[in-house]
Amino acid sequence: MRRPTIGMCTALEHATWSAWQQDAMLLARSYVDAVQLAGGLAVLLPPDPVALEQPEQMLDLIDGLVLAGGADIDPDGYGAERHPETLDTVPERDRFEIALVRAAIERDMPVLGICRGMQLINVALGGTLLQHLPEVFGHHEHLRVAGTFEDSDHDVELRDGTLAARVTGERHHVTKSHHHQGVQRAGRGLLVSGVCREDGLAEAIELPDRRFVLGVQWHPEADPGSPVVAAFVAEAARCALERAGEDEPEGEPAGAA
Repeated sequence: MRRPTIGMCTALEHATWSAWQQDAMLLARSYVDAVQLAGGLAVLLPPDPVALEQPEQMLDLIDGLVLAGGADIDPDGYGAERHPETLDTVPERDRFEIALVRAAIERDMPVLGICRGMQLINVALGGTLLQHLPEVFGHHEHLRVAGTFEDSDHDVELRDGTLAARVTGERHHVTKSHHHQGVQRAGRGLLVSGVCREDGLAEAIELPDRRFVLGVQWHPEADPGSPVVAAFVAEAARCALERAGEDEPEGEPAGAA
């Protein structure tokens, strides 16, 4: 059976490898591994200036869209002044991903936003962000040690009957966290379907009127026990079959507990 093609937006970073130091389009291998393990064909999508006005050609190539983690989103994108702790923003990446996710939502394509990707979905739909959580909540539980998921687990409470709860199969879900920003005001149509048990920060958002648009503030690609990526890939596979006019494969619906 044809694997669903999963488009995965890349970061734009100055990177070092071998003898080179150059600007690079990159994505952590853990994202690709998670999609491939779930049966998806991973395709990397670098920022593309033409796609800002014409995202349809790129979306025609894929069955589902992943917005990955990474650098802070430029606060100009949601009408806020820059906080001193908002660092390493890449407006070129922001603009590309916002154009792509808006077009994907319009055509009801499955979308999964991870960490920064969840925040990007929120900004794309008119929401705003808290720019430095330790200043708001007085603790560093959302990002304990930079650059690692070791000792990063914390509990998220998911709302009954939501996509997030169905996908995980749990009401209380243990997650791997690595972020210092988060959702302040939810964007148009978005439902906050999960919150941090410690401080109430939004940890999952979704669009109830779309087949699968889910943002999670945690990192399921870094957790071998997480069902989130697999559920997303399964929904993308169903989307691909519908586009091809074929019958659905036998099995559980996406996110079934």
